[in-house]
Amino acid sequence: MNTAIEQNAILSRLPKHLKQFIKPQNYNNYSAIDQAVWRYVMRKNVDFLSKVAHKSYLDGLKQTGISIDNIPNMYGMNRILKDIGWAAVAVDGFIPPNAFMEFQAYNILVIASDIRQLDHIEYTPAPDIIHEGAGHAPIIANPEYAEYLRRFGEIGSKAISSAKDYELYEAIRHLSIIKEAPNSNINDIASAEKKVEDLQLEMGEPSEMALIRNLHWWTVEYGLIGSIDNPKIYGAGLLSSIGESAWCMTNEVEKLPYNIETTYKNFDITKPQPQLFVTPNFAHLSLVLEEFANTMALRTGGLSGINKLIESKALGTIELSTGIQVSGVFTNVITHKNNPIYIQTTGKSALAYREKELVGHGTATHSKGFGSPVGKLKGINLAIEDMSPRDLRAYAIFEEQVVTLEFEGNITVSGEIITGKRNLQGKIILISFKNCTVTHNDTILFKPEWGNYDMAVGKSVVSAFSGSADLQSFNLITHKTSSETIKTKKSTEKIELESLYQQVRDYRENKNQTISRSKVLEQLIEKHNNDWLLAVELYELAFKSEEKELCENILNHLETIKQNRPKVGRLIDDGLEIIKQKTVIK
Repeated sequence: MNTAIEQNAILSRLPKHLKQFIKPQNYNNYSAIDQAVWRYVMRKNVDFLSKVAHKSYLDGLKQTGISIDNIPNMYGMNRILKDIGWAAVAVDGFIPPNAFMEFQAYNILVIASDIRQLDHIEYTPAPDIIHEGAGHAPIIANPEYAEYLRRFGEIGSKAISSAKDYELYEAIRHLSIIKEAPNSNINDIASAEKKVEDLQLEMGEPSEMALIRNLHWWTVEYGLIGSIDNPKIYGAGLLSSIGESAWCMTNEVEKLPYNIETTYKNFDITKPQPQLFVTPNFAHLSLVLEEFANTMALRTGGLSGINKLIESKALGTIELSTGIQVSGVFTNVITHKNNPIYIQTTGKSALAYREKELVGHGTATHSKGFGSPVGKLKGINLAIEDMSPRDLRAYAIFEEQVVTLEFEGNITVSGEIITGKRNLQGKIILISFKNCTVTHNDTILFKPEWGNYDMAVGKSVVSAFSGSADLQSFNLITHKTSSETIKTKKSTEKIELESLYQQVRDYRENKNQTISRSKVLEQLIEKHNNDWLLAVELYELAFKSEEKELCENILNHLETIKQNRPKVGRLIDDGLEIIKQKTVIK
């Protein structure tokens, strides 16, 4: 199968900094065991979920072109997804939360292309193609939910993280990788689990990103919909977990109404969830999202928003009341009466208006940082941005005038005005000076020998958010993970077992009808007597062709496995039950 990305109108809109996370799916790397794992999970899910999932799930499977029998080629899926306004890309496991959210904002599903091991068939803490492809993709066929997902990405990508959030992300990514990797050392797993637990205890006040990730978890991943007494499943984590989808429907899992308070309910990605939240409908999800967004610095701005950016130690943006936007790493804010009166970035910074960089005010101009007063002039009720041309002349704020501007809080800007920039409404948004000195009381903030001084104009900070105002202003193609998904070399035994799985698959698909299934069973019992899934697949073929003796031999072998491996007993029984029901899944 072709693994190249087929460009379409949705994928072509992706900015370069998101494309760095995309990887080839490498479809031919999926083994026959992988295909069997997909097929078992999907057959079991569709059989069970037809009773407990939201009605959009089964409809969505058909609309998104997801097959029960074959792992989806996600780039082939794009031909179908584009009809509902979405696309899919492959990535390597977990990617940073802001990037994940931003993909959603562009109507793109991020799909981890790896697939869980057979030993983790019921649940894996690592994102995989079952979780993403079979969990997320079908539900987006519902227009109301798809818009919620897009809007969530749009808002979530602006959420401000703390410096510890990224450290926790890397720790969770590492834990998910080694828990899913074959032959992982039990001590390494315990050490990774402890690191995650320790970090979670040290997080302090939750950041915006931590809070909105909670909302994402309890809706997109583990959401229920309908009534408390009779909920249906729509969360991808439940739709893709054949263990948890059944368990979550029992009284062992508490069902609570979904509301804004859910924001403060943390989760443990490595364990089944003790409680779940039920939304009455998909429209209610959007109402709660907007309610949360109203608490974010994106909409509230102010001193709190600047402090969040300073604590994040990452690229962020503030917007002033005139619409001018300052992007950079914020390192300091001077306050007066609990209001910001001077903001400062360090390192490369850029100025923009309406997400477009101002000409001449990119990182080349502001390579060492940017500082500017915020607020009104002392003793003058009229803010600079609200002054008419006559007012500006009266206060000597125009070209070629040497002026001293005293702001509230004792910020003073003294120098010769060179020029200014106005927004579309005619308000001044930027004033440039030469021979300029900026002070706060006795502290010098800017000296004439540093060059020209650009002063952003605005009486207040109306917004603060993660990332750059103009995506072109900064080099954002810098992502490097501390760990990559582990690809171990296959043993001779594993290669032999994959060959047996492939023979059965070829027989079922009428590619090779000369294969002796009895001989496959003999080899399975002789060399791979702990493997249960291939025996179930053999039983399906024997059952359909009414070969009683072969059926009996397979069942005897499966009984032996159940005695030796009690934990897989239910998986075997469920697989046999689906076969005996003669479930037709198309």
